[in-house]
Amino acid sequence: MPSHVHGPVRRLSSAPGSRRESVGGAGLFLLALLTTLLMPAPARAGTDDDLIRLLNQRDCPRCKLQDADLVHADLRDADLRGAQLQRANLSQARLDGARLEGADLSFTSLQGASLQGADLRGARLEGTDLRQSDLSGALLDPGGLARSHWQEARGLGPSVLSYPELHNAGVTEAMANRFPQAEQLFSDAIRLQPDAAISWVARGLARSEQGNTELAARDLTYAASLYARNGDEEQAKQLTKASAALLAPAKKGLEGNGMGGQLLSGAAGFAQVLVPLAMKFLLPLAF
Repeated sequence: MPSHVHGPVRRLSSAPGSRRESVGGAGLFLLALLTTLLMPAPARAGTDDDLIRLLNQRDCPRCKLQDADLVHADLRDADLRGAQLQRANLSQARLDGARLEGADLSFTSLQGASLQGADLRGARLEGTDLRQSDLSGALLDPGGLARSHWQEARGLGPSVLSYPELHNAGVTEAMANRFPQAEQLFSDAIRLQPDAAISWVARGLARSEQGNTELAARDLTYAASLYARNGDEEQAKQLTKASAALLAPAKKGLEGNGMGGQLLSGAAGFAQVLVPLAMKFLLPLAF
C-alpha cells in the first residue's frame, strides 16, 4: 500500500478477501464524496456579522444582507444606505424614517411593513413586494415604483405615482375584474396626462363593465377625438363605432344593466364589440 493511505482505508484494503483493486480507486472516491456531502455549508460570516450589527446598532450602510430574515424587525431610523437586501424578508418590519437610499431591494418582501418617512430615493425596487405597506411620507424617485408590487399600499396617491404607474395599476385591476378600482386608477392617470388616449379608452372599457354605458361611450368618443387630432383616423373610426354600439341598447329601450348581460369572462370580459379594444388597450405601458 502507498504510504499516504492511512486509517480505516488501509485496514479495509488489506483485509483478507477484500477487493483491494476496487477499494483503492472507487473506495477512496466514495469516501471523499461522502465527506464533501456531509460537510456543513460554509457559514455566511459577512452576512451574519452584518445582520448582528444591524439588529444591535441599526447602523449598517452598504451591508450585505441578501436573503436575511427580518420579519417584524424594528429598524426605525436605521441607516441602510446602499445595503444589499435582495430577496430579504422584511414583512411587517418597522422601517419608519429608515435611510434606504441606493439600497438594492430587488425581490425583497416588504409586505405590510411600515415605511413612514423612509428615504427610498435611488433604491432598486425591481419586483419588490410593497403590498399593504405604509408609505406615508416616504421619499421616492419619480417612477420608482414602476416595477414593484405596490397595490393596496397606504400613503400613495397621484402626487407620488407617475402616469405609467397609475395606468399599469389600472390594467392590473381590470385584468383581475376589479373594475371600480381600475376606473379610479385610470382617472388618476388621466389627471396626470389628459391627452393620453389609451387611458381614456381603458377607463371607458372599465366603465362599460360596470354598466356605466353613457360614461363609457363619452370616454371612447373623447379618445377618438384625441386619435383623430394625432392623425390616426382608423383608430378614431373604430372607437366612434364602439361608442355608438355601447349606446345602441339604450336607444332601443332595452332593459338591464347596460352591457352587463353581454359581457364575456376573463381578460377579454367585454361586450363582443369591445373585445378588440380590450385586447389592444388593456396592456401595460412599457418603461
